[in-house]
Amino acid sequence: MTPASTVFETMDAVDGLPGTGDFEQVAFCHHRPTGLRAIVAIHSTVLGPALGGTRFWPYDTEAEALTDVCRLARGMTYKHAAAGLDQGGGKAVIWGDPRTVRTEGLMRAYGRFVHGLAGRYLTAEDVGTTQADMDLIRRETPHVTGVSPSLGGSGDPSPATAWGVLWAIRAAAEVRWGSPDLAGRHITVSGVGKVGRALVDHLIDEGATVTVADIRDDAVRAVHDDHPEARQRLHTVAPEEAHAVDCDVFAPCALGAVLDETTIAALRCEVVAGSANNQLATPDDDQRLVDRDILYVPDYVASAGGVINIAEEPAGYDRARAWARIEGIHDTVLAVLERSRRERIPPGEAADRHAEARIEAVGAVSLLRTGRP
Repeated sequence: MTPASTVFETMDAVDGLPGTGDFEQVAFCHHRPTGLRAIVAIHSTVLGPALGGTRFWPYDTEAEALTDVCRLARGMTYKHAAAGLDQGGGKAVIWGDPRTVRTEGLMRAYGRFVHGLAGRYLTAEDVGTTQADMDLIRRETPHVTGVSPSLGGSGDPSPATAWGVLWAIRAAAEVRWGSPDLAGRHITVSGVGKVGRALVDHLIDEGATVTVADIRDDAVRAVHDDHPEARQRLHTVAPEEAHAVDCDVFAPCALGAVLDETTIAALRCEVVAGSANNQLATPDDDQRLVDRDILYVPDYVASAGGVINIAEEPAGYDRARAWARIEGIHDTVLAVLERSRRERIPPGEAADRHAEARIEAVGAVSLLRTGRP
């Protein structure tokens, strides 16, 4: 059991935004009949209701689950702000192995938990959850996004996330090599789940050479089976070696904290741009990449396609409109990298300043309108 002091200490350890406090709310749910153990972290609602996915994962400890949900929630605040969305930052985790404990009852109990937050948090699909899960949650609450098109939603956000990462890589290529053209470039995609696999599809279409890695052999085989026409341009490497492949772009698309002092020293690429959350193990790793002259696209900027897509749902989802807006990630990346160059700060810090400026500006408008933040 996690002592109350550990909860507050964890919230304090994840940096908050200037003038907004660390976290607005962290809520726990234990539904004994279904075995549900879940945590929702709401970092900020300055820009609007908190929106973020539900991660279903077999954490080793409750403290590990709490740390992860708080880091992810804070990241969502910055992701929405940088993407120009009117959404705040939140995230949820369900503690357990989805392969063994997921049931209709558990997901619907979780939906009731989300409903009890009265619209302050909108959930969505994430690692370990599926569109089918979102459809079950929708039976208990309207505060869910990414449901089936038949229910008025946009469906699985993974293709949209991959589309955004492609535009982020194009922007980085434009800055590094003077052209967004990826034909002939060598890109390593580490993690070929739903997002990584869709990204590989786009990269093959672009004419790139692609090396893939995943802890699941069947996922790697599926990628090769998808592209018999590109056998000469599609390669495989062990997951623990992916970061050290000699390539143009390293695209982390699995879990976070893959870039640390050791792995950065082993990188043999010129650009890092992928969909994984919290790619930097520590804030110092932002500068380490600069010191190695490796151009880093901050993860929450590159991976914003999914949330941009589902944020279109309240207005009545239109795929063409949503995907056109996702392409704007290209311009956001250019703006962040230009700020990095101009202010002589690492890209991650530049992205944070870009997001914070918008949050503070909108927060000031909110204060004028309501008389309170």
